[in-house]
Amino acid sequence: MAKIYTLVNQKGGVGKTTTAINLGAFLGYYGQRVLLVDIDPQANATSSLGIDKNTVKSGTYEVLMGDAPIIPQILHNPRLKISLLPSSPALAGADVELTDMEDREYRLREALEQVSDRYDYILIDCPPSLSLLTINGLMSALSGVIIPVQCEYLALEGLGQLTNTIERIQGALYPELKVRGVVLTMYDGRTRLAMDVVNEVRKYFPEQVYQTIIPRSVRLAEAPSYGFPISIYAPDSTAAKAYASLAREVLKQDGIHIPNIEE
Repeated sequence: MAKIYTLVNQKGGVGKTTTAINLGAFLGYYGQRVLLVDIDPQANATSSLGIDKNTVKSGTYEVLMGDAPIIPQILHNPRLKISLLPSSPALAGADVELTDMEDREYRLREALEQVSDRYDYILIDCPPSLSLLTINGLMSALSGVIIPVQCEYLALEGLGQLTNTIERIQGALYPELKVRGVVLTMYDGRTRLAMDVVNEVRKYFPEQVYQTIIPRSVRLAEAPSYGFPISIYAPDSTAAKAYASLAREVLKQDGIHIPNIEE
């Protein structure tokens, strides 16, 4: 059975999609079968892996609506070492359409049950908002939530809001939901503020912050425009080494032996 992690943060621009893509790519590099599920109507994860969202004829939207089975909608790319359930602009209407559906919060979880034996890891990239799509993502997080947090002051406010959201979901729908890890992103070691944010987040989540910190990186920002994860676009960059380290932390946390592969 796959380990299913949902990457979520209600604040946009924190490196959530970047982390989903590159963590997934390095988990694949370390021999894991990985599925990335894009449930963001902006479809940034889809575009970042070289897929034109406007050409997606069937993907997450059709699966959530029950119009198509999940398996035929999954795109495979052996070179990127990651599979993708793509998003498209059609997903923008899903929140309204899901409202009157039976088991509306569980649609994604039910779909993923059909493929959980085909993958080692399923990573879900949520929209930067509290919506039925995000709730579907949280309800599917059977292994926990991973929260990317930007190393800037305003990120701390968003973190408090997100914690409240998770607590509400725990209380109303999914008591077993847990925060599995917090990833610090966009770290600029030249500023004192960045380190202050790191220290504050570690106080907030004393046992859940990953040791790996993702630096700001021009290469990391460029990679999506070429349709590649950083593992392929710039494998020797500091950002690539950071995401490789994060993947190793996740694997170790899950008790999975890490193959001896040179980076």
